[in-house]
Amino acid sequence: MQRNKDSITRITVTVIFSLIALFVVYPLIKVIIESVMPNGSFSLSEYKYIFEKEWLRRTFFNSIRLGVIVATSSTIVGYIAAYSLYKVKLPGRGFFRQIVMLPLISPPFMLTISIILLLGRNGLITKKILGITSYSIYGLHGLVLVQTLCMFPIAYRVLTGVLARISPELENAALNLGSTKSYVFRSITFPLSIPGVASAWLLVFVTSIADFANPMVIAGNYDVLSVQAYLQFTGMYNIPRGSALAIMLLIPALIAFIVEKYWISRKSFITVTGKPTGAKQDMVSKTTKNLLLGFLSSLTFIILLFYLTVIAGSFFKLWGIDYSLTLEHFKYSWDVGFNSIKDTIFLASVATPFTGLLGMIVAYLVVRKNFYGKHILQFSSLLSFAVPGTVVGIGYVLAFNEKPFLLTGTAAIIILCFIFRNMPVGLEAGIASLKQIDPSIEEASTDLGADSAYTFSKITLPLIKPAFFSGLSYSFVRAMTAVSAIIFLVSARWNHLTTLILAQTEIMRLGAASVLSLILIAIVMFVFYLMGKFIGDDEDLSEMMT
Repeated sequence: MQRNKDSITRITVTVIFSLIALFVVYPLIKVIIESVMPNGSFSLSEYKYIFEKEWLRRTFFNSIRLGVIVATSSTIVGYIAAYSLYKVKLPGRGFFRQIVMLPLISPPFMLTISIILLLGRNGLITKKILGITSYSIYGLHGLVLVQTLCMFPIAYRVLTGVLARISPELENAALNLGSTKSYVFRSITFPLSIPGVASAWLLVFVTSIADFANPMVIAGNYDVLSVQAYLQFTGMYNIPRGSALAIMLLIPALIAFIVEKYWISRKSFITVTGKPTGAKQDMVSKTTKNLLLGFLSSLTFIILLFYLTVIAGSFFKLWGIDYSLTLEHFKYSWDVGFNSIKDTIFLASVATPFTGLLGMIVAYLVVRKNFYGKHILQFSSLLSFAVPGTVVGIGYVLAFNEKPFLLTGTAAIIILCFIFRNMPVGLEAGIASLKQIDPSIEEASTDLGADSAYTFSKITLPLIKPAFFSGLSYSFVRAMTAVSAIIFLVSARWNHLTTLILAQTEIMRLGAASVLSLILIAIVMFVFYLMGKFIGDDEDLSEMMT
């Protein structure tokens, strides 16, 4: 019986290793090979060309500069929001928590559409209200604004967990000893949260430099690597140069990921040694509390303004010129978008359960089983989270465009991309949950004769249900709103709603783009509602996405 159980584990590990090697590692190797073997023999000519040409070299430094600025601004906004909502007793905290998470479930360029409608050349604020016609939102400043609004929730999610783990007993003790509230923040709260701040900064940095959709729409003449790699690969069909640019994008992203995952995340400041007994006190003065409330109110107003602008843009005939009401955008969007909507729902619905289940299986193997190469499996499984979507898309085209793995143009290549690109979040959630569960529960099942598969499905999986559904929620949202990798993989037969929205935005059909964005958000919110009913818990949006 024991030999049979070990066989199940060995078979599972072998299958998982094979899948990770084929759909995560192999595409990356293909991109690397293409970049250093442009003519079938080893050469660094593409990299040399990139660094010799000032306009191409500039894209690398532009991407790094953008990442640093956005990571800093997003982390500051995310920290203030997290501290305000988890350390200060503010009115309306539940409402604020819902609103700050909205950008995570939106198409990545939905806020870009709104900014163009408000601050573009024909913008409601710039032209209609202020009468300014010479101002341009396109460029670094516009890109920083939209990326900060899109990405500060990433920092917020990280920092809420960090701040929640800081024991209020330490802060209360300092207050009882006569320390001021500002001193408690400077000497206790903030120092203990520094690892979380660094982790949030690096995660946003990776997300910013990997972003494709927002720079494609609003960067103007500010060239970045993700867009240039796409243009070289598809527009100019210079596959080696596009691959080389993709590798240049991968290097800083991978370095940031490794630093965050294997250095910063291991730095721990233990503050809870028992069950807290004291009541949680307000950690700020009344003046600071009012300032934080004003900050959150302003942030919420801006987010809601942008979403309401998109709603309004769906009903106005020609934004900036003709504000008469019309439903023609809805009719047009339905005519051109029905197949894309249908395809997107199908692809996301098929990929999501496989993504969640695979993440839990890998988490179970990593935490509960001992086998050769366990750390390699964990690292390679998490690797796709660090790889920019542009690199993944190029890698999948190169890897699966010929026999024996001919998948281009099929639904399978998109579904597989979703599964292996979104799996790491469920994996991390599963690992964290399993470490909190006493293994003796599963050992009892094994002692009674159950094999690993039965124990996992009947004992382990029900115990980690919150982590499983958190992974499902994230996977579904990412599958519905993905752009950077998917834009390489869509075809005449299988399209995606986000690529259609991007196409409509590029040709300035902003009314149609607004309608399609609202449809996408409505689908995501409806699925979240159904998932919450199925779980049977009163899960809110912020809980389901963390």
